[in-house]
Amino acid sequence: MLNPTSSRIEASSRARMLSCAMVVLVASLAPASGVAQTNSASSARADAKPVAVAAYPVEEGFVDAHGVLIYYTALGHGAPLVIVHGGPGASHDYFLPYLLPLVRHNRLIFIDERGSGRSQKLEDASQYTVENMVEDVEDVRQALKLGRITLLGHSYGGVLAQAYALKYQRNLTHLILCSTFPSTREMNQVFGRMKDKMSPELRERIDSQEKAGLFGHGQDYEKNRYTNDYMIAAWGEGYFPYLYQNRPDPNYDPIASGATSWDLYREMWGSDGEFVIDGNLKSVEYVDRLHTIGTPTLIIAGDHDECDPSLSQEMHQKIAGSKLVILPKSGHMTFVDQPGLFMQAVDSFLHP
Repeated sequence: MLNPTSSRIEASSRARMLSCAMVVLVASLAPASGVAQTNSASSARADAKPVAVAAYPVEEGFVDAHGVLIYYTALGHGAPLVIVHGGPGASHDYFLPYLLPLVRHNRLIFIDERGSGRSQKLEDASQYTVENMVEDVEDVRQALKLGRITLLGHSYGGVLAQAYALKYQRNLTHLILCSTFPSTREMNQVFGRMKDKMSPELRERIDSQEKAGLFGHGQDYEKNRYTNDYMIAAWGEGYFPYLYQNRPDPNYDPIASGATSWDLYREMWGSDGEFVIDGNLKSVEYVDRLHTIGTPTLIIAGDHDECDPSLSQEMHQKIAGSKLVILPKSGHMTFVDQPGLFMQAVDSFLHP
């Protein structure tokens, strides 16, 4: 029996010999002028002007928004594109690195909303409202002297972006609404249909856990969040088909998704489960006011989006002159499922 190690050594030695033989062969077949040509090419490269390589500076800090410290990070140069995240209670981190290509044409300003990410947490959870977060965005705009901005909101961030536009559209050049909803009542109907499409076994498992109460179980460190079983059932088995279609994130973990700002989440979303919004987001009913938005608006959703495409179609109908893009084979995370199409839609909208 051959020693595997010695066989590998011999094979490697033969490969090196063959490689050397090929070099000699190529050299012997090269024209006599090859050396001169090579030297000429090297000289030409040396004389050529260096190719410009772009560099995008990063700035980060906190804005004191009427007593609440709001974290921001800004990348690059150009017209300001302010980006607000979903959750509510997530952070800007899930946008990166996916939205980085937008820095080639705009200065990107990511915000962590109050109580989320690196921004200040509040003792009084009742201060976590859409209306207060609108003022936080406005304070960041003023503090950083951004002038008129493009505002991009994803998921809950799209709700926040709509609310900002309804109050401060004079400060906007463009509005981009990604995978979002204009009505909590309608979003709850979408969740109801989502549950109806589940397998009977999964629906029963989710219903029974919701009926038993989702908080206060397990060890002390577990009691103020969903149980792991519920996160797997709701965010894993229930939501996953609506999050990704074309490029499912192999690192997606429904339990890791539980690293959210739970006091904020319960105040805004509610405590009764993923498939009903019954926190203070119940106040979100913008459909009858969307016609007042005159800012150039782009609306993006996936064809398998958690925020059903019908909601985006409704916003498109209400906002005169808006542009609607439904991305194929895409869930809620459109910029992950279809990064090229997403960037093309945003860039062609902002820089036609």
